[in-house]
Amino acid sequence: MKQRDIAISVILSIITCGIYGIYWMIVLTDDIAKASDDYSVSGGMAFLLSLITCGIYSIYWAYKMGQNITIAKQKRGMDTNGQDMSIIYLLLQVFGLGIVNYCLMQSELNKMDL
Repeated sequence: MKQRDIAISVILSIITCGIYGIYWMIVLTDDIAKASDDYSVSGGMAFLLSLITCGIYSIYWAYKMGQNITIAKQKRGMDTNGQDMSIIYLLLQVFGLGIVNYCLMQSELNKMDL
């Protein structure tokens, strides 16, 4: 897993009309799975399920990634202050702000320094 610059990732997502955003979602899912040791769904499968369900699966995906990030932080002994961002990720996804989720998730992964 490598650290990604969030600003560059957002710019690339805009320039490529969302294609880089798809790639970013896939690698985020895989990186979070690796960090939390939860390989229930791969990044490619998460994207495919989101595509097939017209985005409905992405709402569940956002919630699940929030839980997995919390698990990964706890495994590394990082203080979570009892905070679980799952609901915030879910709400952002419902309101069409998936790119904000990607930024927040990437920020948390970058802090873990895997």
